[in-house]
Amino acid sequence: MKKVLLSWSSGKDSAWALHLLRGDPEIEVCGLITTFNAAFDRVAMHAVRRELAQMQADRAGLPLWPVELPWPCSNTEYEARMRTVCDRAMAEGVHAIAFGDLFLEDIREYRIRQLESTCLEPLFPLWLRPTGELAREMIAGGLKARLTCVDPRKLDASFAGREFDTALLEALPPAVDPCGENGEFHTFAYAAPVFSSPIRIRAGEIAERDGFVFADILPDALQRATG
Repeated sequence: MKKVLLSWSSGKDSAWALHLLRGDPEIEVCGLITTFNAAFDRVAMHAVRRELAQMQADRAGLPLWPVELPWPCSNTEYEARMRTVCDRAMAEGVHAIAFGDLFLEDIREYRIRQLESTCLEPLFPLWLRPTGELAREMIAGGLKARLTCVDPRKLDASFAGREFDTALLEALPPAVDPCGENGEFHTFAYAAPVFSSPIRIRAGEIAERDGFVFADILPDALQRATG
């Protein structure tokens, strides 16, 4: 078995990548690597609360490998902290790190370069899958997600907080990638084939910061009370 860590953003692509990896009998996913903005205690870029990322890991039955990033964080600091994760992974017998990238060549090449000096193989289980088909495959397969971050330069701010479903796909402007791979939007997956049960959530406030529009997703109060 090849021991694999998955780069986990808390979004739909990560959840679907885990689903595909678990369908490979030669792969054992052994953990989820998540970068957190330490100043706000949220997943970097997606702005998802740490508590929710932990709920995802618990439902996937996998340990969360948190990477604490300062704010602001230089690329040099980011790479140093990721190198620490790679060192730990190699020490624990991990063979590869998987990523949910879809088609951005520069991002893929960057990840490959960063792993060249390690013994870790980069894996891309979703690479070059047509994103329109992939989006519909996720939805039909039981994945449920909300848009947590929207770039208003690419997509209207009113999409923040919306459900990632077929109605949303039909409403997206033609220039917007159905999976948001060009940074148009980011998501939080609250149900997926890899989760033992859905995460009960409720909508929080919509806020604009640093040129992006964020929809705060909250754990349902009843869920918190019952554990």
